[in-house]
Formats: sequence, structure tokens, C-alpha cells
Amino acid sequence: MSRFCLDCHAEIKGRADKKFCDDQCRNNYNNKRKSEDGVSVKKINQILNRNRRLLKEESNNGNRSVKKDSLAKRGFDFDYHTHYYLADTGNVYVFCYEYGYMFTQNDEVLLLKKE
Repeated sequence: MSRFCLDCHAEIKGRADKKFCDDQCRNNYNNKRKSEDGVSVKKINQILNRNRRLLKEESNNGNRSVKKDSLAKRGFDFDYHTHYYLADTGNVYVFCYEYGYMFTQNDEVLLLKKE
């Protein structure tokens, strides 16, 4: 029974469990496989990093709250975040890494940095 390389499809000779004809084909195959998954992960990481940067800028400017529309106009994507935090007060904060926010009733975003 003939076996063929998963990358170049050349016939493989040698061990019965061998999947690639050489190291170059093994590397090419794995790099292609990883790059396909990496595109979506890279896009999500870019969004999360932009969200974090915007929250950090607002916090560093001394702001304790900011208008939701103001963040959205600057590119903040409220659909992406890293985790939620339930405070002792019962308030739920949405976090992008160490910077968090909570929506208030008057369409503002209350900022929080958790060490």
C-alpha cells in the first residue's frame, strides 16, 4: 500500500507511521495549517488591543467616565472583551485585559482599572 506526503503528495518510503517525505514538507504543512487559524485570531487580538488602548487613554486622561458614543466613534468595539467582573456591589464590569467599564443609565461608560 502506497502512502503519500501530506504536503507535496509524493510517495513516502520508510517507517509505517511517516506522514511527510522530509522536514521541509512537514514544516510547510504545519505553517499553512497554523496560518489559516492565525488570521481570525490576529483580527480578534487587534480589536481587543484597540479596545484596551482606548480605555487606557481615557483612564490616563483622568476620566472616570466617558460617553459611549465617544468611544464608539474612536473605534471601540463593544462586542469584544476578555472577561466580566462581578463587583461586591453587584455591578458587572466588562474588561479588556486590566481595563474595565460598566454602562450607566445616562449612556455613559464608567471606567475602572483593576491591578
